Amino acid sequence: MNRPTEDSLSKIADILARYPANRGSLIPVLQDIQEDFGYLSEEAIERLAGLMEISANEIYGVATFYTQFRFTPPGRHRIQSCQGTACHVRGGRKILDELEHRLGITAGQTTADGKFDLERLACLGCCALAPVVAVDGKVHARMTAKKIPSLLSQYPDKKGRKDT
Repeated sequence: MNRPTEDSLSKIADILARYPANRGSLIPVLQDIQEDFGYLSEEAIERLAGLMEISANEIYGVATFYTQFRFTPPGRHRIQSCQGTACHVRGGRKILDELEHRLGITAGQTTADGKFDLERLACLGCCALAPVVAVDGKVHARMTAKKIPSLLSQYPDKKGRKDT
């Protein structure tokens, strides 16, 4: 995902206009900005600070308190590794370790090429199918560490090529 443009940043004023003009609106405004842009860029926060007449530091202070906000562009594919009780008992940690090894990142990070985000979740709600990994919302049941290379190879790069 590219940096926001001046045109895209003008959407921030439109988002802000949907809410009461007070500090109590900051969290829902940040949620909407992240929904539109995929993350909270430095440019978006600076623009919001100017429009709300509060400091960018105050906005960062609020946004960094909540884990729902991200400050880097998301990967093209979102991988969620379930670590709930059923998945944990059936090898969920080994699966997460293998994902981290194969992707070269830890949970909460995005690969350098921007292809994948990796998240560690407490529960995906698919306990009967444990252990599970979801990619872009599609659940992959009864996952094993040995199946990870095959799973990752299903997702093409920017040019439509699949990993080999």
